[in-house]
Amino acid sequence: LWVRTAAENRAGAIQTYAAAERMLDAALADVSWTAALEQTAGYENLPPAVILDVDETVLDNSPFNARLVRENRSFDPALWADWVGREAAEPIPGAREFIEAAVQKGITVFYITNRACPQTPSAKNCPQETATLQNLEKRGFPPIDPDRMLLKNERPGWGSEKGPRRKTVAETHRILMLIGDDLGDFIPGVRKGITPERRQALVDTHRDRWGKQWFVLSNPVYGSWRNILAEPALDNLRGYRP
Repeated sequence: LWVRTAAENRAGAIQTYAAAERMLDAALADVSWTAALEQTAGYENLPPAVILDVDETVLDNSPFNARLVRENRSFDPALWADWVGREAAEPIPGAREFIEAAVQKGITVFYITNRACPQTPSAKNCPQETATLQNLEKRGFPPIDPDRMLLKNERPGWGSEKGPRRKTVAETHRILMLIGDDLGDFIPGVRKGITPERRQALVDTHRDRWGKQWFVLSNPVYGSWRNILAEPALDNLRGYRP
């Protein structure tokens, strides 16, 4: 209900993207600037890029999630594939304007998403990639090279963990910003096998990046934070009592 109805949700998204846009010129001017932990040395003269997640960062899937609530259903890959195939998701407020501003400044936009290709993808066999590209085109986003859309399973070793895909981008581009709705869009190794307290500590460790190189949108509906809560450590959460 908050995602679907709260003006605060819309305001927060607009605010996040406006803040990110204001940092683009500084990021371009400073050749030592990189937002990716996977980017180490020798990147200073690479062409600039930004990386965005897709779901709940660029495209709003709240109608799909509302259906799950109404029907008292858990996530179902078949239902999700049907929703993606409808190409009906609307833009997150501010996303299109930010991407347009980045493109106008000569910055390459990459999308790293856990929308998935089949386990053995081919150039003609990734329906979710095709549908996502067409969904974005229908909503007026700048033209997207399919090579800039990096999906789960698109290459060997590209699983749910996004670090390997960020590393791939870092080989050819200086990454100015990361924008997403999940801690895994910024930091590797935070999707499972980790405590909520450790995730909180990692946020603080990288305090200087938030609002400068890293921009996060709110997603109270789903994400790796819920995967962590499903583990036995639930009762040990700080301040939690049954």
